[in-house]
Amino acid sequence: MSSSNDDGETNFIVAFLLALIALVLFLVIGIAIRQAHGKAGAKPPVAMAAAAIPEGASVRVVDGVVVFYFATGSAELASGANAALAEVVKGVAGGKKAVVSGFHDTTGDAAINEELAKKRAMNVQQVLIGQGVSADKVDLQKPAVTTGSGSNAQARRVEVKLN
Repeated sequence: MSSSNDDGETNFIVAFLLALIALVLFLVIGIAIRQAHGKAGAKPPVAMAAAAIPEGASVRVVDGVVVFYFATGSAELASGANAALAEVVKGVAGGKKAVVSGFHDTTGDAAINEELAKKRAMNVQQVLIGQGVSADKVDLQKPAVTTGSGSNAQARRVEVKLN
């Protein structure tokens, strides 16, 4: 009886070790693929600068571009929108135009995501108008590629640039 018990324990240990080795191999291969993919193509400057975007609404200014990040399924702006847009308002007063572009992640329904990206951009436009910027000085532009790069949190964004 103890012989079959020892065989069962031995089989369990061997199976466990094989599973552990397979897990380590998959992890190493996954890391290698991810690093190779990251080096293969250049990421947009905003995606690189916004590496650690928390889930939820936030706003950052990166290289003169105001970037609003949004919670999943939400168009609610983060607090601090007015302060973040202050330089854009000054730029528009100086004769420039504000260009507002909305992006979305790739999860869920593409049509719904596109509408949500548009609604987010329109909300940012309304904040600018609320700060005294004339509506004709705010261009809503659909980017060539509306799905953002990076994590889903990075992809759910609206960018405001001066032009």
